[in-house]
Amino acid sequence: MSGTHTKSVIRIGLDDTDHIDYACTTEHFQRLLSRMEESIDGFEIKERRLVRLWPFAPERTRGNAALSAICTVDTHTLDSVDWICREFIEELNEEIQTKYPENGQKPSPCLLLALEDFPEQMYWDAVRKEVSLITRVANIPNSTKMYAIEDIPYGIIGASSAIAWMPNIQSTWELIAWRFKDKIRSTRKVSIEAVNSMSEKYPNTFANRDPTTGRGMIMPRTNCPVLYGIRAESLSEAESAHQYLQGRDDVENSESWAIHRTNQISDDHLLGYESGIVLTNPLEVQGGHSSVRIWTGSKSATLVAFSESGEVNSRLRRLKVGDVVDWMGLTSPSTEVHLERLRLKVPAPRIGNRPQCCGKTMRSAGIGQGLRCKTCGKLKVKVWETASPSFRTEHQGWVEPTPSNRRHLAKPLDRGLPIGQNNQD
Repeated sequence: MSGTHTKSVIRIGLDDTDHIDYACTTEHFQRLLSRMEESIDGFEIKERRLVRLWPFAPERTRGNAALSAICTVDTHTLDSVDWICREFIEELNEEIQTKYPENGQKPSPCLLLALEDFPEQMYWDAVRKEVSLITRVANIPNSTKMYAIEDIPYGIIGASSAIAWMPNIQSTWELIAWRFKDKIRSTRKVSIEAVNSMSEKYPNTFANRDPTTGRGMIMPRTNCPVLYGIRAESLSEAESAHQYLQGRDDVENSESWAIHRTNQISDDHLLGYESGIVLTNPLEVQGGHSSVRIWTGSKSATLVAFSESGEVNSRLRRLKVGDVVDWMGLTSPSTEVHLERLRLKVPAPRIGNRPQCCGKTMRSAGIGQGLRCKTCGKLKVKVWETASPSFRTEHQGWVEPTPSNRRHLAKPLDRGLPIGQNNQD
């Protein structure tokens, strides 16, 4: 039939375009996709995606996020997509060379244009461990086009992982709103009253504020172009919350916005929880951090709780040799486990004070004869409380850091028990 065009599905991935004090990969991606929408007839964005990856990645950018988009185009316009990608990376290179601060690490951006799905294992590798740059480059499908400033760009790990990620029913959404360029270096106008009101009006948004500090969490604390990010359980809730904020006088107007499906609060970076017995009393170091050695039954490890982790740090500092604990966390490159959740499962037996009678401590009456009061001669079985009442209740339930000190990937306890847990465990 005349006038019809064959459609192609393309996958676009981008990572590592920002600096610690300049720009944001989300805004660069917005520029790229907007240009394609405006310039290419039939170009349609089906879904944008934002993934957080392994928090210990050595070359990570802020939040260690990478982006992708699933789009459809008329097959005969693929050359136009290619041309815009080339133009984008050339302009980005010029921006990096002329506008980025001299201090700090220079980005190593990578833009990928893929005509086929990537193996999902590429995502799982990058969210749970360090990925070799050379290995990742070797595993990119041959049909993929790469646009970069360097021959082997570090951003290829994030860009390919974002393409490889397969969303599921646990996925959440984040609406990112960007500022007008002339306001980027000024203080963001987003009142805490507006954030609080939005949270109440749209209860399916989350991570908006930290109730322990009263601080809003939707605004970045850097000079990047992002005005705010609204995280929500559904796409529609994120958009409604954004429109609500934009209708308020105490919130700055945004220049543009877009909604991304995300892997945030998924716990994808963790393998579940582990259990072990405490081998040493807690060691506290400068800054308030604490650690203990534990035995899992097959190996020993060091659990570390940073001062910022709040209740996790407090709970760890009260542990004693012999306590059985459950924990969730990431093993750092130094092999220490950085705790994200902790539970004292079984307290070690602790001998309390002997019972008193007639104002004096009762003494042993002999083998098999219990305790005797030397004043009145009263006998009592040689059994008493092995732990204080406060300690008995202390081990009930898990603890986690305050909202502002959790990883983007960490699943809050109020969204369900940790992997492998049930109410009877």
